[in-house]
Amino acid sequence: MPRLVALAKTYGPGLVFVGVVTFVGFNIHWKFETISPLVASLVLGVLFGNLVSIPKSFISGQKFAAKRVLRFGIVLLGTQLAADQIIELGGREIIVVLVVVATTFSGTLWLGPRLGVSKSLSLLIATGFSICGASAIAAVDGVVDADEEEVAYAIALVTLCGSLAIAVLPLLRDVVGLTDPHLFGAWVGASVHDVAQVIATSSTGGNDAVHSATVVKLSRVLLLAPLIGVISVWIQRPSAGITPRFPGRKAPLVPAFVVGFIAMVVLRTIGAIPDEWLSPLKNIEQWALAAALVGLGSEVKFRALIKVGGRPLVLALTSWACIAIVSLLGVKYIA
Repeated sequence: MPRLVALAKTYGPGLVFVGVVTFVGFNIHWKFETISPLVASLVLGVLFGNLVSIPKSFISGQKFAAKRVLRFGIVLLGTQLAADQIIELGGREIIVVLVVVATTFSGTLWLGPRLGVSKSLSLLIATGFSICGASAIAAVDGVVDADEEEVAYAIALVTLCGSLAIAVLPLLRDVVGLTDPHLFGAWVGASVHDVAQVIATSSTGGNDAVHSATVVKLSRVLLLAPLIGVISVWIQRPSAGITPRFPGRKAPLVPAFVVGFIAMVVLRTIGAIPDEWLSPLKNIEQWALAAALVGLGSEVKFRALIKVGGRPLVLALTSWACIAIVSLLGVKYIA
């Protein structure tokens, strides 16, 4: 009991603060559905961190949310995925997804340092744009010792480009010859970052486009686990030029929270997770990730963010163009 009281005193104030701000973030999402609760919570966290003097007693709880609660949310993300969703795609679509992810990730990671962007920020942008936006960036932050400002900048950039996609891709649908709803949905699912943005963009093509886009998008999300495993091993090499979250330790092949993510996918695939649980688990996952982003955002300072400069924006726009073009070519000529 004394230990529980001590833990409550250490983490309680900060977690209450994070919980209240997260609730406000979700209220914004409920009023404006196109605004992701994760993005709203991150922005609110950044604003509070810069405009309000947050008591020092909140720091431990904020950091707990940004690290431990984050990993819990990533684990729950696995409950929304199942292997049969990949089987539904078919061999050609799977090849398209693999090519899109590999090309976008490696191309962004290569280009970043050549534009003067730090390797850690390039890695965050590369992962976010190639996999699933803010959730992927948050997952990489679990194994890479990136600055809070870099994480916030990467999330802001992937959100900006994903929002642009909602307006731009439907306008290009007829221009690029994707009048077939299934093909248009596949293009959206292969190129847009956040799941909510994918649904918003593909909805302009009807229900068939939404279904196709969702399946392709979730297949990209499934690649999060192996990619994080590769990154966690790669950054242990001095030649990587990126500081691991836990330097000096022997890196596991896959971080524990990614093992949990994979375990949830397996449980979902074999039917151990009832369908009626999926919606509540999705809600818990969203709340956990949003709370983590509040904790992360409250540590960001505008002055440090401005110092990052405009080059990451150039990298993000280039990465966005890359994934849109590669996925378009894949959908038209491979799928």
